Amino acid sequence: MLHIEFITDLGAKVTVDVERPEQVLDVQRHYGRLGWTSGEVPAGGFVFPLDNEPDFDWSLIGARAWTNPEGEVMILHRGHAYRRRELEAVDSRKLKLPKAVKYSRGAKPTDPEHLREKADGEIEYVTLAIFRGGKRQDRFAAPQGQATGGGPREARPAQATQNQANQPNRPAPTQPSQRPAPRAAAPAPAEDDTPF
Repeated sequence: MLHIEFITDLGAKVTVDVERPEQVLDVQRHYGRLGWTSGEVPAGGFVFPLDNEPDFDWSLIGARAWTNPEGEVMILHRGHAYRRRELEAVDSRKLKLPKAVKYSRGAKPTDPEHLREKADGEIEYVTLAIFRGGKRQDRFAAPQGQATGGGPREARPAQATQNQANQPNRPAPTQPSQRPAPRAAAPAPAEDDTPF
């Protein structure tokens, strides 16, 4: 039996049992829709293939899309909002990097030093995820019909995105025998809505 440790949106540690390895991503999706996270964001952010960016399932890392008042789609993760930034390919003698899409935010004084990235000038950033190179992996894609909030802005009209952001993000129904039960003794939420 496998165990996944989650941190709830309120900071509680909960361990969930998973019977088979092929169920791990489904469990992460289920609890990620509630804003629960497992593990820490690595320095430089999570790395995924560029082809996964348009339909990436943010619930895998406990994040969700949100449309700010200006109509910009951002990704919320552990109380921080991350912006989408497109990075052009770099081809120089010293550095060769393919085109990438990065979700990052300005660094805060409370951010650990190992997560801060220097940019031009005095600006520092913290990256949640970067999509670069690699081969598409369907396991990272959002299930059909689920809004992801990622991808190029041209693909999502602002009004449709706003409507999706206002709808609760509910986990897909599963049979009781397939749903993993938390090991920690905590009362279950009254609703299965995303708490943030």
